[in-house]
Amino acid sequence: MEWIVLVIVGLIASSLGSLIGMGGGIIVVPALLYLATLPEFSHLTPQVVVGTSLFTMIFTGLSSTLAYMKIKTVDYKSGLIFLIGSGPGSILGAWITEKLDLHSFNLYFGLFIIFVSFVLLVKDKLKPLPFRKDKGVVRQFTDNIGRNFEYGFNPIMAVLISFVVGFLSGIFGIGGGSLMVPTMIILFFFPPHVAVATSMFMILPTAILSSITHIALGNVNWLYALALVPGAWMGAKVGVFLNTKLKSKTIVWIIRVILIIVGIRLIYQGITG
Repeated sequence: MEWIVLVIVGLIASSLGSLIGMGGGIIVVPALLYLATLPEFSHLTPQVVVGTSLFTMIFTGLSSTLAYMKIKTVDYKSGLIFLIGSGPGSILGAWITEKLDLHSFNLYFGLFIIFVSFVLLVKDKLKPLPFRKDKGVVRQFTDNIGRNFEYGFNPIMAVLISFVVGFLSGIFGIGGGSLMVPTMIILFFFPPHVAVATSMFMILPTAILSSITHIALGNVNWLYALALVPGAWMGAKVGVFLNTKLKSKTIVWIIRVILIIVGIRLIYQGITG
């Protein structure tokens, strides 16, 4: 029964995560924290939850990246620049996780996902900042209906921002896309579909680096990871398919509501626990 529950969690989280570039960890981590309150999963600690989530993100990232490569929406060059920051940040975040107890983790993670839900609420209402072509990298993209987009960023600013995103990813095991996608759209003018695909491309190496750190610290439950991986692999492909067929606004609204409810619950546990 435990395995069935975990496969379903991996499938749902990965489907929603790859649909909007979040990676799925923002759903896997709260789900595992909730399961940890049940007798069958009571041995799960925040560190093991994060380590196991990040390990499954490797397969979500790989599956999503392969699918997005086929429809040619991944900006590899920009993704590699962002990784200069997010890679070291994710390692540092994984190390910092060791210092948090259950109640502190619940409180900080609850506050974080409330913030993420706010970002998702306002990201469609914010306009990109003025873009100066002489200040950094300039990229162009033509979508599948022939629309042309021009976007770009300052490489130094991109590395610094992605370091912070990688750091938060390593601490909370959420893949980083929940912050990186809005950042790409608002600050760096990325077309939404390119932002999502590039975010999933970045999640793969970031998750690998964070997972290596967590494996070394003994923070991966291998049996649970093996149960989550099949759902994560299949769910990522489902999410990519939906990304090409649907407007994601309805899904984003559902995720906002879920995140707010889960965030309030975790903050309550962290304060009263």
